[in-house]
Amino acid sequence: MDCPFCSPKRENLLYEDKLIRIILDGYPANRGHVLVIPRRHVETWEELDEKEKTALIRGVDLSMKTLKKAMNPDGFNVGINLGEAAGQTVPHIHIHVIPRWKGDCNRPRGGVRKAVLDIEDENLTMKERWKKNRLGREEVESLRKALLSLLGEDS
Repeated sequence: MDCPFCSPKRENLLYEDKLIRIILDGYPANRGHVLVIPRRHVETWEELDEKEKTALIRGVDLSMKTLKKAMNPDGFNVGINLGEAAGQTVPHIHIHVIPRWKGDCNRPRGGVRKAVLDIEDENLTMKERWKKNRLGREEVESLRKALLSLLGEDS
């Protein structure tokens, strides 16, 4: 299997440096859902070196700041699925950064804890939902501009 994170689609790539990438999730749980990924192909947290771990956390921070600036969410879910038993479907470690707004779901209480309560992810069974959650070109461009501005690289 070709790894979609080792060779992401250019249109989904928001940021990359020598250690990490930030990309749009292909099956977004909410609008603006991004993934922070190490450039090196590793499956587990234990395989990462300390520089990569630090870079991933910096990427989460940069993602949240970018999303706040461009989309103004009310909160975030941030999580990592480590291993198939935890729901990891792509064997390349990645961190989900999901912007949240008041009223975007009926029962937000529990957040990521719901994953272990054996509640079906309605996002995966409702193709129209993740299609609706995908950002348009203008919205993606707005994210890129916000990110560049945070990096001091205004264009």
